Amino acid sequence: MKSTCPVCDAQVTLPKNTEESEIISCSDCHTRLVVSSLKDNNATLQEAPKVEEDWGE
Repeated sequence: MKSTCPVCDAQVTLPKNTEESEIISCSDCHTRLVVSSLKDNNATLQEAPKVEEDWGE
């Protein structure tokens, strides 16, 4: 499955078992991306939120 990076427009190849809400990285710009939807063998990617200092508390 392939999609496009919303930051640099590079082609991103996703593993076969990719699920919604999974975090992946763009191979070109190394931006952390989240899979926002999977429909009809098409994935929509968004930039993942930045990690905040108080996450995990």
